[in-house]
Amino acid sequence: MSGTRLRESARGPARNPATSPPVTARTGRLGAAAERYGLVLLLVGVVAFFSVLPASSAAFTSPANVQAVLASIAVVSVLAVAAVFPLACGQFDFSVAATSLVSSIVCAALMSNHHAPPALAVLCGVGAGVLVGLVNAVLVALLRLNAFIITIGMATLLPGMVQWYTRGVDLVRGVPRPLRDFGSLTWLGLPRVIWLVAALTAVCWFALAHTAFGRRLYAIGGNASAARLVGIPVTALTFGALTISGGLAGVAGVILTARNGGGLVNSGVDLLFPALAAVFLGATAIDPGRYNVLGAVIGTLFVAVSVSGLTLAGAAEWVPAVFNGAALIIAVAVSTLLARRHGTS
Repeated sequence: MSGTRLRESARGPARNPATSPPVTARTGRLGAAAERYGLVLLLVGVVAFFSVLPASSAAFTSPANVQAVLASIAVVSVLAVAAVFPLACGQFDFSVAATSLVSSIVCAALMSNHHAPPALAVLCGVGAGVLVGLVNAVLVALLRLNAFIITIGMATLLPGMVQWYTRGVDLVRGVPRPLRDFGSLTWLGLPRVIWLVAALTAVCWFALAHTAFGRRLYAIGGNASAARLVGIPVTALTFGALTISGGLAGVAGVILTARNGGGLVNSGVDLLFPALAAVFLGATAIDPGRYNVLGAVIGTLFVAVSVSGLTLAGAAEWVPAVFNGAALIIAVAVSTLLARRHGTS
């Protein structure tokens, strides 16, 4: 008897089974909340840090800088959301940034060289993005070619075509003031382009998170063979995801034209890696382990705020590039580990 009591004493006081589950459940809920909103908390921490850092506090918290940061994320946010759709079904689209460049040039060329009405130019710019998306969709979804290789090839091909068409000359003449004002002015204290980005984000978030279309895309991304066995049209949905990606990249191109006041031949392509960093960072938040629209936008804002703070604090020119690269590597690693943990890859 004494030996039994001694062993029980060494193990510590007995637990009450009636009280243990709630504690475990509460701890689990706190852990899940920390996982879902960790990136948001990190963003708040970065904002607080640069807001009190003497080297950056005055400029970082100014209305002008807030507006500049928000305006700067407009194109990247749309590109990040565009990349989410094919990633949701297990495909890559590395051509989104190059597609936005083509759309920007098409939009600007119609107004600058052909004096087309702005509305027609905008529609054709978006249509150019849809066309690129359709080509990707035919090659990847119908012909079943490797999306990684195809979209990398497209990302190399399109800027070359832009250089050939423009001969390296920016298209900045003939762009009407209303379009330029849309890219540069504010409404209710926020950049006008942000209102468009917010509307697109809301629509895309709803489509992926609250419709059968979105659920089926995620099912394909989880296991395409199993999805096909239960009757999900894998080919058609993959085709649609790549086409939507191209269309959204087309919208980003039109925003790029409005922001730049024309079509710049070297603009947009360098936005691919910030957009991808935002997407993979976003996969660690809101719906951890899964590519999601809200997470991608939060990731975009996190990268932009961090780079802005570093620049205003006097960081060297190479620091933003290193930060973007490190953010992409860390985001890919964390999102992959979370996906394995949640059984989504």
